[in-house]
Amino acid sequence: MLQAMFRIPPFFSSLSMLLCRKLDAVGANTLVSDRRREAFLHREAMNTITVQAQGSNIVCFHFGSQSEGTTTPGLRSDTDTLSSMNDFNIMLHWSDWKRGMINLLMVKDESTPAQHYLLQMVRSDVPLPETRVVDHDDVIDAQGRVFFSNLSVIRVSAEAFGPKLMRRGPSISNHEDFDYVIAFPCNSLPPEILAWFDAMRPGYWPPPEVFEIARQCPCFLVADGDRGSPTEHIEWRVTPNLIERHLMFSLNNVQKKCLIVLKMLKKQELTPHLHEGCKFTSFHCKTALFFTLERTPSDVWREQGLLECIVRCLHTIREFLIQGECPHYIVENVDLFDKKLCRECQVKLEKQIRVMIQDDMHVLFNLQIDDLGERLMQLHPHVERFLDQTTSICGKLTMDMFDFYLYTYKEVCKNICGGRNTGFYQGAIDLINVLTFLQANGTLSRYESNSAQFLITNLLSSLASVASSYCIQTARPYHGKCGICIVKHGTLTFRPAD
Repeated sequence: MLQAMFRIPPFFSSLSMLLCRKLDAVGANTLVSDRRREAFLHREAMNTITVQAQGSNIVCFHFGSQSEGTTTPGLRSDTDTLSSMNDFNIMLHWSDWKRGMINLLMVKDESTPAQHYLLQMVRSDVPLPETRVVDHDDVIDAQGRVFFSNLSVIRVSAEAFGPKLMRRGPSISNHEDFDYVIAFPCNSLPPEILAWFDAMRPGYWPPPEVFEIARQCPCFLVADGDRGSPTEHIEWRVTPNLIERHLMFSLNNVQKKCLIVLKMLKKQELTPHLHEGCKFTSFHCKTALFFTLERTPSDVWREQGLLECIVRCLHTIREFLIQGECPHYIVENVDLFDKKLCRECQVKLEKQIRVMIQDDMHVLFNLQIDDLGERLMQLHPHVERFLDQTTSICGKLTMDMFDFYLYTYKEVCKNICGGRNTGFYQGAIDLINVLTFLQANGTLSRYESNSAQFLITNLLSSLASVASSYCIQTARPYHGKCGICIVKHGTLTFRPAD
């Protein structure tokens, strides 16, 4: 392996410490990383509890750099949102069939691309194949099987986002900073993911406790067929987002810093050399980090060894580029370079990375993202600058959360009213009862329970304000009977004004 061949210059230790301090100063520190993660876990919980309280069986997730805490302001990472449509029962086996649900059977043969499945439609009343075409995009094969098309998801998304719809793989958006993905949760892990859990893992990472929790994470199917495949429009890609997120949540701050630097190098030094249509992505960097973690002793991942860890990751990327294949860390038989990075660009990137390593990573002093290179050339640390940057980022995260909660509550109130003020009372009470029930049944996460309590508290406050205003307007003393709710057997009910 290339990693075994590289030397460690004597100044790497002191430069690593300096790099850690400068990365801290631009927000790549434990405090900001934890704040980012908490903020996006609260966001996804609020989205989930809001849609579920209004009758939709959807669970929302945030994935990617923002929720993982592996970004800085200069990287300008987008926000990735996945909506899991839990009204769909995705069957790996016929024994997974459920009455009354939209049942879809995962099907593949030797011609199906790796990491992809077709979804055969199954009747909801009996466990038998569907023979009727439900949507005009669905396809019937020579055996009479009806397959659910991914074009239907794209069409529904287009109707929701309007003419400014942008599509990148399975994600859709009407803004370059946000990506939305509609996904179906798998009932059980498909074979290509189970193989990762069942394989012997002689490496240093992930530790057993992280590995066992990851085993409990579900995976999803997203509307992303293999480009150029004859059945592309009915193919669904398996994606282990939650497993990957759990692995990312287990990283220490040095490992996160390593990934952040890789992303900076990718964005400034590697991407400009690619041909149009070719992509070297942050996911390639993350994959290289995972493989490097697996083969590197845990005591190397310390602040004094940050530069060594970065170089190890770069050597891993070089290995992928030399062999012309980037394996998926979790899903077997998948090449992440396929249809993304041509051979000519692979050779070009390998040369660029080789030069970086041979030059003892002096490229870091040229990094313009977050002015990191300029900061590294300042010999004396400015503690007050670090404090200001961290405070500023944390303050922005707090304000963004405030704006998000305020926007969400306004949207909830609009939905309750339905355009008519007269419907607010009973609608608010009904929603409070639903939220209270969800809290009481003990299935909510800590974040979801906090979100439910936020909505309940503010709805009760709004109801009290409306009742008080009514009393003032009608010159009636408030005595609990002015069209406000009452509690009976633990449930809120609405009593009209006398």
